[in-house]
Amino acid sequence: MTWIAVDWGGSNLRAWLMQDDTAVAEAGDRSAGARTLNRDEFEPTLSKLIDPWRSTWGDRPVMILICGEAGSREGWFEAPFAQAPCTPRTLAPTRVPTQDAGLQVYMMPGLSQLRPKPTILRGEETQISGFLASHPTFEGVICLPGTHSKWAHVSAEEIVSFETTMTGEMYDLLAETSILRHSVAHGDPDGIAFDEGVDVTLSNPERLVTEVAAIRASHVLTGATKTAADARLSGLLIGAEIAALKPYWLGQQVALIGREVLCGLYARALSKQGVPADRFAAGPLTQAGLFTALGTLD
Repeated sequence: MTWIAVDWGGSNLRAWLMQDDTAVAEAGDRSAGARTLNRDEFEPTLSKLIDPWRSTWGDRPVMILICGEAGSREGWFEAPFAQAPCTPRTLAPTRVPTQDAGLQVYMMPGLSQLRPKPTILRGEETQISGFLASHPTFEGVICLPGTHSKWAHVSAEEIVSFETTMTGEMYDLLAETSILRHSVAHGDPDGIAFDEGVDVTLSNPERLVTEVAAIRASHVLTGATKTAADARLSGLLIGAEIAALKPYWLGQQVALIGREVLCGLYARALSKQGVPADRFAAGPLTQAGLFTALGTLD
């Protein structure tokens, strides 16, 4: 079967032309994240992106499965939440009304949890489903670093509970809109500065706010490089996150799903606590999770 898999996050849009469970082409638009679009812009944005593939279907409707923030209240179509604990491979997508009758669009549900505290996720449930398709016996914690990082406790192919942190968004706000924008810059990762930041907040997470403020002063007074300051900021935030989530990962097998560089930073930080973590790219797992969901539509 030919179909299209879409991961539509808050800051990025990725699509794959699929033949059964295999991607044969890829397209993306980093300027078309779900948080940047009005509701009436989603369908034309997707139509433009996949237009080169439409001839594959001829006159038949194009089957599209979407996961991510496009299904949020502020997105294209608000898909319902399933409630944790749940088995992600059983989650079924919801049909999305479209202006173009040639598009047969389905949106994956998100996942919600009320206790011990309210939290939600969208998109990660699909990646976890894809992970469990190839690792059905996994028991432990899956961390999905990103704008809003997720930590999910998985047992018996079930998402038992999960936690959310805003580490990635906090980094973006501090690095791009706060006074720190004058003191930090992306570049080759400075491992020493990152490690120093992690060490501080892993041991004393309450120092986060004062240590972040010191980044600016250090740049002004000592000439600390912007790339070192950037690495320290990342280390401080990731260290604080890992300290806060210690009840989740302590004594557990840990898997990381996401971008290679970001997962590498989390793996480096976790290794300081003696916790090994296997790393997996998000794209193939998203495809696998959406392929599993496709089977619920038969």
